[in-house]
Amino acid sequence: MEENKECCCEEMSEPAAEMPCCSGRNKKRSEQEQKELMNRLKRIEGQVRGLQRMLENDAYCPDIIIQVSAVNSALNSFNKLLLSKHIRSCVVDDIKDGKEDTIDELVQMLQKLMK
Repeated sequence: MEENKECCCEEMSEPAAEMPCCSGRNKKRSEQEQKELMNRLKRIEGQVRGLQRMLENDAYCPDIIIQVSAVNSALNSFNKLLLSKHIRSCVVDDIKDGKEDTIDELVQMLQKLMK
């Protein structure tokens, strides 16, 4: 995993130090991986916009709830894909480089995901 001084949180409204989700580390992804992940997120973004329209158009509550469930499922699928790629690249590379603290980081992340 590449470390970089620039942080994705710099684009956000809060500084990286105040963002509990941001380690300040970056990962260079292949063009294919970037495209695949971005396409999934754009679909999810479209689903969320659809939810907004449903609410604006006074859609029936169960119809909205079902669509929220679909968004949750899409986010979970995105997370599984990203986690798989993280383990197969960042974690493996760090272990090969002797950075065993990466295992602790992975365990902590999994504990947060399983709340």
